[in-house]
This record gives sequence, structure tokens and C-alpha cells, in this order.
Amino acid sequence: MAPDDGFDEFYRSAFGRLVGQVYLVTGDLRDAEDAVQEAFARASARWSTVRDFSAPEQWVRRVAMNLALDGLRRARRRLLALARLGPGQAVAPISVERVAVAEALRTLPRSYRQVIVLHHLLELPVEQVARELGIPTGTAKSRLARGRRALARWLDPAEEVASNDG
Repeated sequence: MAPDDGFDEFYRSAFGRLVGQVYLVTGDLRDAEDAVQEAFARASARWSTVRDFSAPEQWVRRVAMNLALDGLRRARRRLLALARLGPGQAVAPISVERVAVAEALRTLPRSYRQVIVLHHLLELPVEQVARELGIPTGTAKSRLARGRRALARWLDPAEEVASNDG
């Protein structure tokens, strides 16, 4: 899209008006803004065609309305599904230890997190972990060892001090 092709001016002049129109349909300003923004993104990708329409704003409005109505339909289906399921089971509060483990896992590279979660939390054998990730078994074992060492250092910093002293 060239800087002087008119899209920026079209966007500036029509965005607020279209959000207001879609808001009247959705009743939710955030949903209206999201739908109009997505419609403009689609118009931008096709601007060389859309700008030649007799009413480009009408095209964007139709797309935004369709997106907004699709969102409302999805929300309605979600609510119906939740109503069918009934109230969820009570979930026990998360322990401080679990929060600490989750935080520690986030500090690891994704490759280490994957093998640790699959092996230790899902209790899959190392060979199956390797197959699922498409890596050699030795690589899975190596990542497990490195990940466990990193977790141990993160979860018990005193252990790292002791290992560095020795």
C-alpha cells in the first residue's frame, strides 16, 4: 500500500463513525472497536480493489457487522455450552509451591519446559517424550537434566551457592 493511496484518510474519516454504528448493534464498545479494526485490516489488505468500490465504507461496515455478529453468535454458543455443563467443580486453591514451580518453568527455554512437563507432569517415558517432540532420546535426556538443574537453582538458590562453593 502506497503512502498516498488514500487509505489513511479513509480510515481516519470513517473509523469513529463505523465504531458507533457497530456499537449500536453489539452493545459493547470493545467488541465494536475490535470488529471495525479487523474490517479495516481486511480493507487495507485489499485496498487496491476496495478503494474502487462505489462505497468503500459500506464494504467495511458490512465486514465489521458480520464480524461483530459472528462474535455474538460465538458468545451465545459458549453460554449455551456452559449452561449445559452446569456449574464447574470446585477447584482447590493453587499452592505456593505450584506457583513457584510455574514461575520457575517460565524461566526455562521452551525446549526444556516441554520435556519437563511431558516427562514429569504427564509422566510420559523419556522415549515417548522424544518421539512426540521429534528429537533423539539422548537430546530429551540432556534437556531434562539441564532443565532440572536450572529449576533446582531457581527454586533453591542456596543449593547453587553450595554447589559453587564446592
